[in-house]
Amino acid sequence: MKQALEKRMNWEDFMKRIIKAGIAAMGVAVMATTALAADWTPPGPIKLMIGFRAGGGADTQARLIAEELEARMGWKFIPEQVTGKGGLNLANALKDQPNDGTAIGMVVTETLGYNMAAANAGMTPENFTGLTTTAGFQMGVVARTDKGWNSFEDMITAAKGGQDIRFGAMSPKLADLAYLLGKAQGVDFNIVNVKGGKGVMNGVNAGDLDVGFMAGIQAKGVEAGDLINLASALSEPLVQTPDAPTFADLGVEYSADGYFVFIGPAGMPDEARDALSKAIVEIVSDESTKAGGLIKKAFGGVSVISGDDLTKLLADDYANAGALMDAASE
Repeated sequence: MKQALEKRMNWEDFMKRIIKAGIAAMGVAVMATTALAADWTPPGPIKLMIGFRAGGGADTQARLIAEELEARMGWKFIPEQVTGKGGLNLANALKDQPNDGTAIGMVVTETLGYNMAAANAGMTPENFTGLTTTAGFQMGVVARTDKGWNSFEDMITAAKGGQDIRFGAMSPKLADLAYLLGKAQGVDFNIVNVKGGKGVMNGVNAGDLDVGFMAGIQAKGVEAGDLINLASALSEPLVQTPDAPTFADLGVEYSADGYFVFIGPAGMPDEARDALSKAIVEIVSDESTKAGGLIKKAFGGVSVISGDDLTKLLADDYANAGALMDAASE
């Protein structure tokens, strides 16, 4: 029990450091200019690997950012979907690519953290160069409003009344969190593994799932009144529905905090890393761009972590993944 408590305390400290790093780094990053990026030019077209399915939050962001970079910088991008295993298929394909800036990828921090640690696939964050995050997850526990649940408590009441709650999760980490959420409430969810947040949303809308994790893709549905955020799966309230309880409010010591992140192969020269990250940051921080507007609307605004802060975040996320795995195995 003492060891478990220490792990939970370490996790809380870790997540607080991530949030503080993001706030501090964002204040510096928004000062970047195109002139700084113009000192470096890619030696050829840039292969942009995207680790998740077409039409999702990561894919849409990546393609809009690439489109704006082509217009502003004259760089040529070749988007390529490399999906599967929560971004690990992309990581495996990217790590051996040239590190001169002509191959980068869009994944999530969970890819290089929980997913990489759980898979024990012979890779660590040290096999990659972190470029920059773009936005944090707006990860909610989401249901259709026609379920008749006006709150998280309504769903738990239904579960305790004998209803089988089919809970969609698009990654092993989220499946662990769904298990811990049910455990904290004294119920057993029927956890269903689904490919991608769009798959979860489609399942909820079709009635194949009763509830599921969605990381911002639910924003339009919530705004229209078709979907409801029953809870925030983050360590802080959701921007769109701040009154929804957080996981901490619901007795869960862990959260789905994380970021969309661009990475390259290990050993990328500083000038290439800095030019790419600064150019990306400038675009996502500009709400007049399609990418910046999307991030504002779907994810509550930009959240930028770059340089040494990002390197530390990825290393810490990987190192601390075991605490959540241990908690879910108890």
